Amino acid sequence: MGNAQTDVEVSQKIKPKLDLAPPPLYNVIYMNDETTTMEFVVMSLIEIFNHSEENSHLLCTKIHTDGSAVVAVLPYELAEQKGVEATVLARNNGFPLLIRLEPVV
Repeated sequence: MGNAQTDVEVSQKIKPKLDLAPPPLYNVIYMNDETTTMEFVVMSLIEIFNHSEENSHLLCTKIHTDGSAVVAVLPYELAEQKGVEATVLARNNGFPLLIRLEPVV
């Protein structure tokens, strides 16, 4: 029995797309309510969104004063994940905190 050697030539028919657009960004928005404490909002901004304590207090005041505030601008998947984390944390602590995602325009 002889050894049959086969040369296989592979041609690339799928070309990589080099001009990929960055993923679309979304605003993560905290909505004000009359039940969620300012302490909880500050803590969630620090723990989930890595804001400084000072910036968290400023955002919390803006949420309370204006009715809502953008707390982060992230690609959709990350914005959704952070929104879910904050919502779960709020519900586990008995707060009705509402978080909206809106595309950046």
